[in-house]
Amino acid sequence: MAAPALVRVVEREARVFRQLWRGSVFSSVVTPLLFLAAMGIGLGDLVDERSGSVDGFDYLVFVTPGLLAASAMQTAAGESLWPVMAGTKWMRFFHAMVATPVAPGDVYGGFVVWQALRVVLASTLFLAVAALLGGVVSWWGVLAIPAVTLCAAAFAAPLAAFAVGRESDQSFALIMRLAIVPLFLFSGTFFPVDQLPDALEPVAWLSPLWHGVELARSATTGSADLGPTVAHVVVLAAVIAVSWRLGTRAFARRLTA
Repeated sequence: MAAPALVRVVEREARVFRQLWRGSVFSSVVTPLLFLAAMGIGLGDLVDERSGSVDGFDYLVFVTPGLLAASAMQTAAGESLWPVMAGTKWMRFFHAMVATPVAPGDVYGGFVVWQALRVVLASTLFLAVAALLGGVVSWWGVLAIPAVTLCAAAFAAPLAAFAVGRESDQSFALIMRLAIVPLFLFSGTFFPVDQLPDALEPVAWLSPLWHGVELARSATTGSADLGPTVAHVVVLAAVIAVSWRLGTRAFARRLTA
């Protein structure tokens, strides 16, 4: 895969985003911050009053990295489904790209990389506001940005690989409702997964979001352990690596057919 061509795809996505970014501010930045205010401050005061702490932290501190990772997941998931359909069927700009020296693998790689970079922008704003509100208690919190970026890529890579082979978007809403929303609720975002029923706890461990939440939480609270941190990174990197291989093939099949 030629790196310059991949970079050109990222540049194209950035140029488009520069024209359209206002339409995504509410969903990717404002909505997560409203969740943080409602859950971390509003509900958090009640939780702290009744239980004192969650995993040893004020609820605002506990929920901040969870919402950071979950909003990154939601942004990456939504932007890796319908926009891929637009590129292959509705507007076919992916086909226009491969009519140049850009290869299908470059299109896929550049698209996934751009989704990760988008998350960096939104997550940085979220983390800055959360820190002002008291939701980040360690200077290591800046490492939550690469953590949730890795988590976002672990969703963008497989979902883009899946979306490129679809002929309609009927399954996309089901993915968001039956997969992304439950992961948002039950991957350690709002409460520790060890409070789930025993049968569901291992399912949560399989979620890339849980690994992203744990990485971000260890950063924002300054409680990182080397062993678990490495394990979370390895799992997310493995998801991306496998998906990248499958996605490159899927884009090649669709865009050269």
